[in-house]
Amino acid sequence: MTRVLPHLVEADGSGIGVLERIGGERQKLRGLLAEHGALLLRGFDIGGVDGFDRVVRALSGAPLTYAERSSPRSTIKGQVYTSTDYPPDEEIFLHNENSYQAVWPLTLYFHCLQAPLTRGATPLADIRRVYESIDPSVREEFARRKWMVVRNFHPDFGSSWRHAFNTEDRGVVEAYAIERGITLEWLDGDGLRTRAVRDAVHRHPVTGEKVWFNHATFFHLSTQAKDVRDGLLEIFEPADLPSNTYYGDGGTIPDDVMDHLRSCYRQASTRFDWQYDDVLVVDNMLAAHGREPYTGPRKIAVAMAEPSG
Repeated sequence: MTRVLPHLVEADGSGIGVLERIGGERQKLRGLLAEHGALLLRGFDIGGVDGFDRVVRALSGAPLTYAERSSPRSTIKGQVYTSTDYPPDEEIFLHNENSYQAVWPLTLYFHCLQAPLTRGATPLADIRRVYESIDPSVREEFARRKWMVVRNFHPDFGSSWRHAFNTEDRGVVEAYAIERGITLEWLDGDGLRTRAVRDAVHRHPVTGEKVWFNHATFFHLSTQAKDVRDGLLEIFEPADLPSNTYYGDGGTIPDDVMDHLRSCYRQASTRFDWQYDDVLVVDNMLAAHGREPYTGPRKIAVAMAEPSG
């Protein structure tokens, strides 16, 4: 089957607004989302951040709060956030939102409030294709051993545990960790190390297809730009890196395996140029997303919806 990513849903010139279009075609749009993995709503007057929030609610229900944070984001309003606040010259590698967590959003929403001057696309990759393109022996090893994410929260570097878990209370963090299958280790100087072992392969809850749904590649040290990687290793011992990934039993993932996985993501990647008022709807268990470097101002609002559990 030929799938277009994203599938374009354009205003038809009849004057029908986006909410009326969703109201009349919601079941059809949900079906197209499950088939293609992403929809691009283009040519509609969204109505700013409040209108974007209404689009999310019309298609998915109430948006979710960003929890167990790994990316710097700013709240725009309510549960609408900025896209990741990384420097514009940095690439953000393809990933599935919160796939390192025990519960993740099933649907993501992006709204273009201001398009960049050059590049700045949100590339997408069909993770059914990614799964199919991975060497079967690599898939089988991850299916058997799973994968582990190790995160270190340092009081004087990067995101603090207070920011990540949105609390000042260690007890709240400990209760959250027990509920979500996270191992905690409080470190000297108000630091925290967390470990979580997750499945690398999942089945889509609607289609039943196998998907490569994990953060093993995104969080791995080797996916960082070389200057960032070298800088981190000058500061930290490997065990103390802000984030890194391993096989679920703690074993090192070989470099050639990581190279292969990154290649599979890139081969499946597609892109489009943002236009003002575009809304991109992503099935988080069918499509990975990333960010190209860009020039000029760029403002993309983000919302998440439909918890997996």
